[in-house]
Amino acid sequence: MPSLATLQAFAATVESNDHVGAILKFYAPDAQTQENDRSPRVGRDALAERERAVLASVAGVKTTRLGPLLLDGDQSAIRWRFEFTGKDGKVRTMEEVAWQTWRGEQLIEERFFFDPQQMKG
Repeated sequence: MPSLATLQAFAATVESNDHVGAILKFYAPDAQTQENDRSPRVGRDALAERERAVLASVAGVKTTRLGPLLLDGDQSAIRWRFEFTGKDGKVRTMEEVAWQTWRGEQLIEERFFFDPQQMKG
């Protein structure tokens, strides 16, 4: 079970837009993430590389936590808003809920729930 301080530090790292740093610092080596009903991605290094690729595909991102951090035992949830500025200057906004499972102080599983239609347009 993570401490509240660990969850707060994780959220602060993500909100500072250090998305790759959050993965490297807080995810377990065998962590996995899953977007809605897509197949999971497995392995901290692969997850960090994927995040680098996503960030390289845009001009910038602004991350905002919406609401409180929820923590109950090994489970936590965070509601996020991401504002992606494309290389064309167009801004796309996406809100999601990240449902997390922790093993001690490390994230072992994170599932993202969002409406993919948010990013179209």
